[in-house]
Amino acid sequence: MDLLMLSFISIIFLFLLLKFVRKLSSPRNLPPGPPKLPLVGSLLHMSGLPHHTMKNLASKYGPLMHVQLGQVSAVVISSPEVAKQVLNIHDVAFASRPSILATRIITYNHQDFAFAPYGSYWRQMRKMATLELLSSKKVRSFSTIRDEEVHNMVESVHYSSLGSKSVNLTEKIFAVISSIVGRSLLGDKCKDQDAFVKLINDVINLGSGFDLVDLFPSFTFLNLVTGNKAKLEKMHKSLDKIFDRIIEDHILKKENAATGQIGTEDLVDVLLRLKENDGFEFPITNINIKAVILDLFMAGTDSSSATIEWAMSELIRHPRVMEKAQAELRRTLKGKKVIEDSDRKDFHYLKLVIKEVLRMHPPVAFLLPRECIEETQINGYTIPIKTKVLVNVWAMGRDPQHWKDPDSFYPERFENCVGYDFSGSNYEYLPFGAGRRSCPGITFGLADVEHPLAGLLYHFNWSLPDGIKSENINMAEIFGASVKRRDALRVIAKRQTFSV
Repeated sequence: MDLLMLSFISIIFLFLLLKFVRKLSSPRNLPPGPPKLPLVGSLLHMSGLPHHTMKNLASKYGPLMHVQLGQVSAVVISSPEVAKQVLNIHDVAFASRPSILATRIITYNHQDFAFAPYGSYWRQMRKMATLELLSSKKVRSFSTIRDEEVHNMVESVHYSSLGSKSVNLTEKIFAVISSIVGRSLLGDKCKDQDAFVKLINDVINLGSGFDLVDLFPSFTFLNLVTGNKAKLEKMHKSLDKIFDRIIEDHILKKENAATGQIGTEDLVDVLLRLKENDGFEFPITNINIKAVILDLFMAGTDSSSATIEWAMSELIRHPRVMEKAQAELRRTLKGKKVIEDSDRKDFHYLKLVIKEVLRMHPPVAFLLPRECIEETQINGYTIPIKTKVLVNVWAMGRDPQHWKDPDSFYPERFENCVGYDFSGSNYEYLPFGAGRRSCPGITFGLADVEHPLAGLLYHFNWSLPDGIKSENINMAEIFGASVKRRDALRVIAKRQTFSV
C-alpha cells in the first residue's frame, strides 16, 4: 500500500513538473517577479506576513509583480498608477472573483454579492445591496440600535474596570460591533446569536485565501491533510440550520403583526420583502438570503472591530492625538450622558483620525482578490485569463512617494487633502476599494466605527496596565481575512465625570 501511494505521488509530481516547465517555456510576457521553482513557484519567498512580504518584494521587482503561489498564477499591485489600470481603465477585465474554498462552501457556491463571479447575477445582487440594504436611508434607520449598543458598551467597560482592573478592549469592541450588526441584520437578539457569531468568527479565521488547499487546488488530498474542507462543511451545516430558524421566525413575526406592519425593517425583513416582490431577473430564494446575510455579517463585524481596535491602539500610542480627539468630543457634546448617532456629523477631528487609521491599518490589507477574465496588457506586460489579482492597499498607504512620513500616525495630514475620501477616486488611498467591486457598505461601516469609537474616547481616559509606556504598546499584527492585532488590547479605563 505504501509503495502504491509513493508511486502515485511520484507520477503526480512528474506530471506537474512537466506542466510547470511547459508554462515556463511559453512566450507569455509576464510581469517581473521573484524566481519560481517547480511545484511551489514563488512560495519560498513568502515567509512572514503576506502584505509585508509583498511590499518588500515589490520594492525589488516593481509595483506590477508576478508571483506563482503554488498552482495559482497571481499579480500583485503596489502602486496607485497600476491600481488605476486594474480598477478603473481595465475594470471589466478584472471584475470577477477567484474561487476560494471557504467562500465557495460558506456562500452556497457564491450565491452572495461579495464573492459572486462577474455577470448578470452579480449586477442584480450588487444593485440590491446598494439600493435596498446599505443605502444611507437604511443606515440611518438603525441609529437607535447604535445608540443603545454603544451605551451598553460604555456600561460594560465601566463595570469591568472597577477596582482599576485592566479591560480586554478587544472583546468589548467585538461584542458591540457584533450586537450592532446582528440587530441591524436580524432584529432583536435571536436565541442563536452567540452560536452564530462564534461560527462566523471561525469561518473568517479559515478564509484568508492563502491556505494550502487554495494554493494547490488540484491536490484534493490536501483537504484530508488539513481538515479544512470538513470543518467548513460542518460549520456551513450548522449555519444553515440557524438561518432556517431566523427566516422562519421573521416570517412568523410578519404574519403575527396585527396591522401588517413590523416597525423598522431589519435586513432579513428587507430580503424577504424583495423575495415576495418577484421582480428580478434571478428570483430571490432563501439560499440567496442566507448567502447575503453571511456577506453582511462577516464584512460588518470583522472590518469594523479591527478598525476600532487599531484606532484605540494608535491613540494610546500617541497621547497628543488622543487628547485632541477627546477635547473635540467633550467640547461638542457638552456633558451629554449618552452619545446619539446624530452627533456624529460634528466629530470632525475624529473623522480625520479614522481616515489615518484606515491608511495605516486597512482591515483588508489586500482588496478582496480579483480574477482576470480576458487577457489584458498592463504597462507592456501580459496578464493572462484566470490570473489572480491582489491589490496591496496596505503597501500603497505606506508608500513614501505618495505620503510624507508614511509610518507616522498624523491625522492632520487629511485636514486639507481634497479628494481623499472613501469613494475610490484617489488611488493612493483605497481602504474600501474602487471600481465595480468596491465595497458597497461604506456608510454602514463608518457609522459602526465612528459611534463606538466616540463612546470610548468621550466616556473614558485610557492608559496601559503594569506601568507600560504608551510608546511601548505592542502593535504586532496577525494576517487573516482581515489584519488584526496579534494580541488582545488590554487597557486601564477611568471613567470621565461630567458636571451637570
